[in-house]
Amino acid sequence: MSLWQKVDHSPQNDLFCTATEEISTAGTRSPRKGSQSSTTAKHVNSLGTASPLVFRLHNGAPAVVREVLLERGWIEYDEHEQDNEDWNLYWRNYPFRMTDHRSIKPWQRLNHHPETIRITRKDYLARHLKRMKGIYGTNLYEFSPTAFIMPNDYIKFITEYTKERQIPGKKLSYWICKPVDRSRGRGILIFQDIKDFVYDCMVIVQKYISNPLLISGYKWDLRLYVCVTSFCPLTIYTYEEGLVRFATEKFDLGSLDNIFAHLTNTSINKFGPSYIKDKDVIGSGCKWTFSRFRAYLRSRNMDDIQLWQRINHIVILTLLAITPSVPLTVNCFELFGFDILVDDKMKPWLLEVNHSPGLRLDCATDITVKRRLLHDIIDLLNYKEKDHLRKHKGVSRRVSCFGRSQSLLTTRAEDSLDFVACGKGSKSAATSPCSSLLQINKGAPILGRTGSAYPKKTLTSQLRERMNTPKTQLQSKPQYKSKQTLRTSHSLCEPIPSAHWFSSPELYNHKPFVPPYFHSDKDRRPFPRVGDFVLIFPFNEAALEASKNGINVKSIIQEIHKLMTKELQPDHQKLNKILFNM
Repeated sequence: MSLWQKVDHSPQNDLFCTATEEISTAGTRSPRKGSQSSTTAKHVNSLGTASPLVFRLHNGAPAVVREVLLERGWIEYDEHEQDNEDWNLYWRNYPFRMTDHRSIKPWQRLNHHPETIRITRKDYLARHLKRMKGIYGTNLYEFSPTAFIMPNDYIKFITEYTKERQIPGKKLSYWICKPVDRSRGRGILIFQDIKDFVYDCMVIVQKYISNPLLISGYKWDLRLYVCVTSFCPLTIYTYEEGLVRFATEKFDLGSLDNIFAHLTNTSINKFGPSYIKDKDVIGSGCKWTFSRFRAYLRSRNMDDIQLWQRINHIVILTLLAITPSVPLTVNCFELFGFDILVDDKMKPWLLEVNHSPGLRLDCATDITVKRRLLHDIIDLLNYKEKDHLRKHKGVSRRVSCFGRSQSLLTTRAEDSLDFVACGKGSKSAATSPCSSLLQINKGAPILGRTGSAYPKKTLTSQLRERMNTPKTQLQSKPQYKSKQTLRTSHSLCEPIPSAHWFSSPELYNHKPFVPPYFHSDKDRRPFPRVGDFVLIFPFNEAALEASKNGINVKSIIQEIHKLMTKELQPDHQKLNKILFNM
C-alpha cells in the first residue's frame, strides 16, 4: 500500500485515496515501460495520415521537457509552418495572460494557473498563512515559522526580538532573512544578534528552525512535487517520488555564515568543497530520492507514515489559502515545488512554495526523479485520440473552452459538467490583509488583463473611467442578476460579485463545454492515481462536495480536522472502532 494513503480503509473514506487502474483511454502508463499510450503514439486519422501531438516551449523552458516529449513521439510547434492554434501543450516558466486562458481550446493545455504568485512569493505566502491562522486557528496553521515582512513589519520584529531578550534564562532565537522574490538561496542571511541584520531590498524575516532532524550530522529538506489540475473543483496530486536535498557540510550553529552547512539549495552546494566527497551515510553529491529516504527512516525504526500524512495536510491547507481567489480556468495545471523541513521531533515545517520548480538535471538522482515526473505529468494530462486532430466535431476552431466567451456557437449540453458550475459561486477577490497588493480591479474590463498581482490604476481613476464610459446594451439590460457570495462565514470582506473575472454575468455563468481532462470517463471523478501521482484532495465525498459550486473552505477545514483526529488515534482504538462497526 502507498505510504501516502490513509490508514482508515472504510469504503466511503477510501473513495479517492486508493490506487486504481491507470487511465483507461491512455492505455498503459508510459513509454519507459516499453508500451505506448495515447499521449505517446501517433494517432492515424481516417485519411491515414499521422497526427502526432504538438508541444510548444517558450524560451528558457527546461531542456528535459523537450527531450521527454520527443521521446514520446510528440513534435515541436513551428510558428512558421503551423497556425496559432495547432498545438496541444504550451510550457513556459512564467504565468500566462488571462487572454491566453480565456482562449484555450479543448485540445490544449497550459502549464500554469493564473494568480498562483499568491503563494509562490514569500511575502504573499506569509500574509495568506497568517490570515488563515487568524481565521481557523493555530492548531491547523502552525506549520510555518513566525514571519515579519520588512520594512513594513520592522517595529513588530524589534518588539518580538526585544521581548525575547527580556525573559531571564530564555534561549535566544536564531533568525533567517530571505529576499521575497529571489530563488536558489540568493541573498539569504542567518543571524542571532540584530547588529548583524542588514538588508537592502524587501525581505521576509522568520524564526530559524535551529533543531532540524539531521542525517549523519547534515541538514536536509524535502522537495515535494505537487500538481494542481484544477482549483475549481480543487484537485491536488502529490508525487510519491521526490528529492531529499542535503547541505554538504555538518550543521553548526556556531558558524551561521557557512552557507554549505545551513542551506540545502543544490545551486549552492554543488559548488561546495565537500560536494564530490563520499560523506558518511549521505554519499557523494547532495541528493537522495524519497525511496532511499524512506528506507533510511525504516532502518532506524522511525514511523514515516504519519510524517507523510502531516505533509499532505500542509499542502492542502496551503492551497486552500488561495483557492477562493484563483480565477475560473480550464485545461491547465500547475506543478509546484513544496520545500519541507523536518525538525528533531518529526514535525514538518513549510519553508516555501516554488513556482516552476527547477527541472535541471544536475546528477543521476535528478535524472531518475525528474524524467519520470515529466512522463507522469503527460499521462496525467490524459490526452484523447480526438486531441491529436486539434479540432472538435461541430465546433469552430475559433471557439474556446468557454464557449460564449469567445463565440455564440451552440455547444453540446451533455458535455457541460457540474464541476464548472463553481463559477456561479466563485469567490474571486483576494482576502489577504495586503489587499492593496493583491486586490483585483473589479470594475476594469477583462480585455488586456494580465496575471499581475498589482493594480495599475488608482481607485479614483477607475471610478472616473467607469463614469465616463457609456453603458453597452449588455451592461444596461442584463438578462439576470449575478449572485453575490461571501468567501466564508469568517470573512471580513464584503460580498463579491460572481462576475468578477468576466465582463458580464452571461459570460461568467456560461460553462465550458469540455469535460475536465483529469476526470475518468468511467465515473467522472478525478483519477485516484496516475503513475506516481497520488490524489490527496478531494479525500472523501464531503470534501468533493465542498469544493464544488464555489469552494466552501470552512467545510473543508472541518473535514481535515476530522481526518487529522482519526489519524492521531492509536492503532488499537482504530481497530476497536472498525470491529464495533462490523
